Amino acid sequence: MKAEKPVFSELHKARVLVVGDVMLDRYWYGEVERVSDEAPVQIVKIESKRTKETPGGAANVAANAAALGANVALLSVVGDDEAGRTLAKLLERARVDAKLHYDGDVPTTVKLRVIGRQQQMLRIDFETPPSHEVLLDKLADYERMISDRNVIILSDYGKGGLTHIARMIELARAQGKTVLVDPKGDDYSKYLGATIVTPNRAEFREVAGSWKTEAEFSRKAQALREKLKLQALLVTLGEDGMKLYQAGSVRHEKARAREVFDVSGAGDTVIATLGVMLAAGMPLEEAVKVANVAAGIKVLKFGTAVVQPGELRDALAQG
Repeated sequence: MKAEKPVFSELHKARVLVVGDVMLDRYWYGEVERVSDEAPVQIVKIESKRTKETPGGAANVAANAAALGANVALLSVVGDDEAGRTLAKLLERARVDAKLHYDGDVPTTVKLRVIGRQQQMLRIDFETPPSHEVLLDKLADYERMISDRNVIILSDYGKGGLTHIARMIELARAQGKTVLVDPKGDDYSKYLGATIVTPNRAEFREVAGSWKTEAEFSRKAQALREKLKLQALLVTLGEDGMKLYQAGSVRHEKARAREVFDVSGAGDTVIATLGVMLAAGMPLEEAVKVANVAAGIKVLKFGTAVVQPGELRDALAQG
């Protein structure tokens, strides 16, 4: 990749703002030795020293972007609770400049995963949408924060943190910013005018409907891109890689991972890597190649995890 070396040396100049639904990912590890007498379920004996906490959702996007060396700011809402404060500390440790609004009326979104026998046994979600008033305050902060950022990533997990996303896109595009959206739900009209939208296969099917042939898939993708007035639509396809749709063209990047250990957080890695590379001046098609390689590295790691620049450079060098 010709642009690899000069762009990688410029990653620290990339200025990225991530906005969206953040959460705290918790992992409890234990041993599974017997079935409960109370119900036909396995008992996982949690070991206190085998727990882990990582940024999740938009916070994971921000952590991935920061790990690549970019200057990253994050804007979101958390609860005024232990989980919110833990998340703030994790983000500070990840070198993310996080502006978190603390809402005392709702808890921080937490995803608790129980791991036994080398596999996820159970996931428990704790979540409540933030109040409308806090979201309005966040929009005012957003207007101030976008001015010195060249790429804006809007990470929509459907938790209520991006209620005003249409206005956010409008404000950023008016200032000539590149806007990337990781979408959610079946109504994409709110993403009108974004630069790039990055649904996975299931998310694309939810909004575009099913298809029987690759030609039909491409027609639906180009129709959605045109309807939303996007520069590009990037559909991630798991083990089949990803497809980049631009006006009059489609480019298929085949998956780089030979095996898949855990896909959780892979979409976060893709949009974070894509955003950082674009912010550092890499052309879109090359940035998509790098994001595809980053996804191949992430799926070899368990849980939400970041990809380091050294890992990415090594994987790119291997072709």
